[in-house]
Amino acid sequence: MDTVSNMIERSYFDKMPSGEEIYAYTLKNSSGASVKIITLGGRINEINVPDKNGVLADVICGFDNAKDYLSDSAYQGALIGRFGNRIADAKFTLDGVEYKLYKNNGNNHLHGGEKGFDKKIWDVKSWQIGSEMFLELSIVSEDGEEGYPGKLTVAVLYSFNDENTLSINYKATTDKKTVINLTNHAYFNLGGYDSGNIMNHTLWLDADKFTETNSELIPTGKEINVEGTPFDFRKEKLVGAEIDADDVNIKNGQGYDHNFVLNFDGTVKHFATLKDTASGRIMKAYTNQPCVQIYAGNCINPDDPCFKKGVKQVKRCGICLETQHSPDAPNQPNFISCELDKGQLYDYTTVFKFEF
Repeated sequence: MDTVSNMIERSYFDKMPSGEEIYAYTLKNSSGASVKIITLGGRINEINVPDKNGVLADVICGFDNAKDYLSDSAYQGALIGRFGNRIADAKFTLDGVEYKLYKNNGNNHLHGGEKGFDKKIWDVKSWQIGSEMFLELSIVSEDGEEGYPGKLTVAVLYSFNDENTLSINYKATTDKKTVINLTNHAYFNLGGYDSGNIMNHTLWLDADKFTETNSELIPTGKEINVEGTPFDFRKEKLVGAEIDADDVNIKNGQGYDHNFVLNFDGTVKHFATLKDTASGRIMKAYTNQPCVQIYAGNCINPDDPCFKKGVKQVKRCGICLETQHSPDAPNQPNFISCELDKGQLYDYTTVFKFEF
């Protein structure tokens, strides 16, 4: 193992089918808590944080090798781009020009298409300032890639410190007007990724509304008040309390896979608290994004390849808090715009703080 500094370690992870090598970077703080990021997809491969007794556990689902990450359809731990979530009919119109995208979710476009940012090898720089460790991952998406206009230059900065706080800052610029919606698709299980499902986790969410969707999870354009619905997390409650509720927006008992409209003001503010009572672990989340997709792992297939150390996958093994703009925003004029102009800086931050 090649030590980049006393708290950032670089190690070989695996290689791509092409032979290109994949590396892992572990950011380890003075208490022993750590975050591991791999260059394949800029994925969060591990987050090891203490429970109420000081015992460390890895709270991120994921794999030990590249083959399973590349064949996985759940986007485990990955950076998502160019556009997180769905775009209806895999097309949009920008300044009178129609752009056609790759259809990889039925008739729709999902998470960047056939070869999104989750399947690319990212360039890396690392450094440390005091007790805080930084890992910058960068990539260039050429004009026309996956059907999107503009050459997009992206830099994602991960940082981790002695307060067990993981920050993710997304920056991007383009040489031609385009649309963009970057996020991370980590699956959190605060009991440990090997502890079963997340039905006993509690969630508080600062969202008065959620986005109504059709049977393909494409927004109808309506934002519905959470009051009196299974989507009201304004008071902390069990994730599993109503996950199979017979509700028009929880299709066929599948559970939560919905975009919540946050009560945001453009600043990085506290929007969610996730808790696991058994371990005592708490994760507080902050963002300046306007929305978050809450996905409870409803479609995880136990027959898919095992997670790290041979742990079998289980349905609802983790919960995703994908901070974002609304799905299908390029086709929904009443949603907050996801357009990025030449010379404009895309700049959003999401923070996950682990406590017990």
